[in-house]
Amino acid sequence: QAGINFSSDEDSVTAAAGTYVENINFRSRNIKVVGADRETTIIDGDSSGSVVTFENGEDSTAVLKNFTITNGNALTGGGILCEFGSSPTLENLIISNNISSNVGGGISINESNPIIQNVTVDNNTSDQGGGIFTILSDPVLSNVIITNNTADGFEGGGIRSENSSLTFDGGTISNNTASTGGGGIHVVDGNNIVLDSVTVSGNSLTSGDGAGGIFIINADFTSIYDSDIINNSSCPVRIAIISPSESVAIYTYSILN
Repeated sequence: QAGINFSSDEDSVTAAAGTYVENINFRSRNIKVVGADRETTIIDGDSSGSVVTFENGEDSTAVLKNFTITNGNALTGGGILCEFGSSPTLENLIISNNISSNVGGGISINESNPIIQNVTVDNNTSDQGGGIFTILSDPVLSNVIITNNTADGFEGGGIRSENSSLTFDGGTISNNTASTGGGGIHVVDGNNIVLDSVTVSGNSLTSGDGAGGIFIINADFTSIYDSDIINNSSCPVRIAIISPSESVAIYTYSILN
């Protein structure tokens, strides 16, 4: 945090391998904060809030790269919190073992448009959106693995998205669990939902209300390209897209089972 505090836009703050027990805030700096390696450079939130916070309108030139983000515990965004028009680039991260008592165990995105690429979101827990929660936002995910997350109160073990667009280009949503709604993905009042080359597998519900894999309610448009939606629990169904039929396009080369 001290390095961030003394930085200016376009600066870089680099961190050697090690464990840093702190909670950091980019404080409106459009800077790069880069660790040595995501396996060995760890920011530990010490269960005292979101591990990393973007809340001052940071843009895509604000970069967080090459870290493990862990042990956060917050009302929203246990691992990373993006809100109030903050749209950073989150790259080459492991976001693991964080807790939110409300939304977004791994990442919470509120009125923000982050770029998330080459990121693993695993073993996070929240009431809703165990892995990632979005509202009024347009995140773009590329090569993202969302696995073994839990929504232990409501919907969206992997992702819960509300009044948002969601572009997911390459990656995996697997072995996530929710109480109700969608075990892998739960979308409510979505704008444009795009899954391209995504595997959604092994997701489940602990009750019978919803869909084990994907549950989408009232999206303006849903497109699924070259994706495998397989081996999710049928409790009561594996996939449910509840929208006007003309707003759903499931394209060739996708496997739904």
